[in-house]
Amino acid sequence: QLQASGGGLVQAGGSLALSCAGPKRIFSTYDMGWFRQAPGKEREFVAAINWSGSRVFYADSVKGRFTISRDNAKNTLALQISNLNPEDTAVYYCAAQPSWIGNDHTRPSRYHYWGQGTQVTVSS
Repeated sequence: QLQASGGGLVQAGGSLALSCAGPKRIFSTYDMGWFRQAPGKEREFVAAINWSGSRVFYADSVKGRFTISRDNAKNTLALQISNLNPEDTAVYYCAAQPSWIGNDHTRPSRYHYWGQGTQVTVSS
């Protein structure tokens, strides 16, 4: 349902722009989020945006470096990531959570649709 792209290999301090595309029926009514999972670690919340784009949420570890946005007219979600460090290395996933189930965007179990993930690797 969702297709993530934009990952790659980047040096520490660099930037990347991740993108996620999906069907209109999801983007018109779902809150969207980004998660990441590093090898041997649990999937962790990165950022989320409500269905209209009026509210955004970030994990403390990425505040000030990551920016989430969405374009519902184009059915796309974006994550601009900057000032990368090796600890940001992970597979990044986009996901969709129904907008009517509340404002907790940090738990993977609340998301109904997931993209396949895109690898971000940061070299030191």
